Amino acid sequence: MTRKRLSRTRSNRRLALLAAAALAVVVGAWAFREIGGSANPTGKPARVVVPKGASMRAAADSLAAHQVISSTRLFRWFASFSGSERAIKPGTYQFAAGAGYRDVLDALVTGRGIMRTVVIPEGFDLRDIVPALAKSLDVPEDSVEAAVADSAWRRELDIPTPTLEGYLFPATYSFADGTTAREAVNAMVERFLEVWKPEWNARLQAMSISRHVAMTMAAIVEKEARKPEERAIISAVYWNRVKQGIRLQADPTVQYALPKHVARVYYKDLEVDSKYNTYKNAGLPPGPISSPGEASIAAALAPANVPYLYFVARGDGGHEFRTTFKEHTQAIAAIKAEARRADARKRAPAKP
Repeated sequence: MTRKRLSRTRSNRRLALLAAAALAVVVGAWAFREIGGSANPTGKPARVVVPKGASMRAAADSLAAHQVISSTRLFRWFASFSGSERAIKPGTYQFAAGAGYRDVLDALVTGRGIMRTVVIPEGFDLRDIVPALAKSLDVPEDSVEAAVADSAWRRELDIPTPTLEGYLFPATYSFADGTTAREAVNAMVERFLEVWKPEWNARLQAMSISRHVAMTMAAIVEKEARKPEERAIISAVYWNRVKQGIRLQADPTVQYALPKHVARVYYKDLEVDSKYNTYKNAGLPPGPISSPGEASIAAALAPANVPYLYFVARGDGGHEFRTTFKEHTQAIAAIKAEARRADARKRAPAKP
């Protein structure tokens, strides 16, 4: 090999080494940044579900799909290097934008980023909601009780009762780890305000009622209705009774007034001393007896155009509606007679 060619070869080797070194520096800096995270993160938090039994590969793929990490290979390598490849906890996580691989892996291993989910069904009252929230958030029940008595919200919403009963909108909520009872209650009231439609304000004016009165009626409708198509009719029955000065005699108000939940109201329960007992007190109770859903709120504000004043439950969850008390007693008798016939058919021996 000539001296000139040997010099050119050495020069090429130096360039290659410099290029490799430069590449290593760039890759190292990128990996360092990915593992450490961004000092000034931008963008929205990402929510990622890690199913029970998911492998690190599956978790990494899900993280990449939600743009929490940019390299599944680097993340898996870092997890393996950290000795945490098989220690991840299942759950729904929320990761801040720009979270580094170190923080993401730490959350998966410790469960620190797991979201706390709570389901509040339509018709739940505070006796149901308070323990459900306390359990989900892992906070004392008294902290939730204090939050649902928040005076600022009650002033803003013009609520005359001592709590936010009826205004914690029923839905499925996911709260980040560390969410306080007050923050959770705020989210539920804010959800109620989001659901409240502007056109409903016009209905309030047309009916000459306050929102609190509408929510009180909606809560009763929520507890009574089992079939969606009956909500507006049940609303009409109660509004008709209010207008005619007839006591509502709504069983759910008695159930609410009793110290403990009961599945069935007995005659002795009708004597409970409470302003919520609509068998003893005329008009609507002081406030909502549950958290009504959107359909029941709409029904309270748009009752059906029917003359009914009474209804009685059938065995299938529906109701028989009547205008006069005589018709009502006849409907009760017919339902009882059908129940007896059905019971007799069940007891009858099978034909050979």
